[in-house]
Formats: sequence, C-alpha cells, structure tokens
Amino acid sequence: MKKWQKILLITLSFAMLIALMAFVYKAQNETILSTPKVIIHVPPGESSFLTETELMERIQSEKLIYSGQRFEQLDIVKLEKFIEAMPEVREVKVFTKIGPNWSIDIELRVPIARIFNQYGETFYLDREGYTMNPSSSHTARVVVVNGFIPDKLNSPSVPDLINNDSLKSIHKLDDVYRITSYVCNDPFLRAQIAQIHLNKKGDFILVPQVGGHTIVFGTAYTDKEVSDKFEKLKVFYKHGLPFEGWNKYSEIILKYENQIVGKKK
Repeated sequence: MKKWQKILLITLSFAMLIALMAFVYKAQNETILSTPKVIIHVPPGESSFLTETELMERIQSEKLIYSGQRFEQLDIVKLEKFIEAMPEVREVKVFTKIGPNWSIDIELRVPIARIFNQYGETFYLDREGYTMNPSSSHTARVVVVNGFIPDKLNSPSVPDLINNDSLKSIHKLDDVYRITSYVCNDPFLRAQIAQIHLNKKGDFILVPQVGGHTIVFGTAYTDKEVSDKFEKLKVFYKHGLPFEGWNKYSEIILKYENQIVGKKK
C-alpha cells in the first residue's frame, strides 16, 4: 500500500470515528432518563436520617429531575450541590453511563449527640464535629446534652474551634464533642450514659442509665483529660460498684486530678 493510500485510510477511519462519536453523543443527549437508582449508605446500627422517598420528593420539588427528562437536561453539578446542601448529607456522587440508567450515591452524616442549648434551641452534633439541623421525621438515639451551652446551630464547628484559642474561650462545642465522641465509641459508655448537663460552674454532669447517682465529670479541655476520667470511671464501675452496690452513691466525682471520689447517699 502506497503512503498516500495509508494516509487516506487513516483519515477516513478517523472521520468515521468522529462521526460515530457524534452520533452516540447526540443519541445519548436525546435519551429519556429512567428513575435514578438511589444508594444511601448508613453505618451499621445507625438510623437513616434520609430516605429515598424523601430525597426524590426534594429533588423533584426543585425540578432538578422530572418525567420525560432527556439526558442533556440533567444538570449534574447543580443536582450534586443541591443534595450536598441537605443537612443530613456528608457526600454525594451522581453517576451516569450510556443509556437511560443513572444513579445517586449518598453518604449520610452520623449524629452522636442531641444538643439543647441555653437559648432553648436544639440541634445535632455529628461524628466529625459539625452541627446538624434536627429532622421533623427522624430522631437519632444519641446522648442528650443540655444546660448552659452557648453554642448555636450556626456556631463554629469543632474543627474550627480546635485550632482557635480565642474561640475556645466562648464556646463549649469542642468540649461537648470530646465527651460525646468518647462515649459514642465505647460500647459500655454508649449504653450507660443517657444525658450530659453543663452547669453554671462549667462542670459537665453525666446522668447514667443504671444506678441512682450522677457523675461529676468536670471540664473536658483535652482528649487526654477526657480519656483519663472515663478510664477511672470504668475501673470504679468494674471494681468498686459490684461490691458497694450500684445505688450506694449519690455522686461519683471525677473532676479531681488522679483521684475518684464517691459521695454516699
């Protein structure tokens, strides 16, 4: 085959490929989309704060998807931004492929505490230290935190507070997060601690599920302080209360360094 014939063949092949791609592109753009496959990832043992039905109702009310919608009419960027703005959502990805089928993959945020602040407002704190709006249709079974808490729904998040000493002095959300995160990740404490109260003195008071006592936790300035106090509490629960009786004490005081004090009834 002569050189010019090779060049002509390559040129024709390339032109045919471009024509085929243009045809496929046009056909895909005119394809009527099916209902998306919705995948909502919920960690084992956690409640879902968002259902497929709720998601579809919100998207359809914004006319981001609708019956008879063609592929070219689907604004993926706008759709992802709308879903990401939902308070329950941590991350979302929209996947499309050749043909009418497509999917929405969502990872939900996981609440670890329900906070009632000093202004009568309520919101959730999630596993990463961000606040969440409460849901009108879903309730998470998490520890309740109340009392003299100055933080609001739109207050700085825990990641913002941790690296800002000036904000730490006027907020308590980072302290709440240290305690509730530890409780959430410890099976025994998660089952035992029902409520956390912040009093006027700045001490956290823990209310357990079992035993007629309260736990004077004190401050929670660092992860080490929180860990040390809870380890002392678990030792006391394991080696002290089985012999003394779960209802013998009115208070278990952890706020003093290197000691634990049991106040008898």
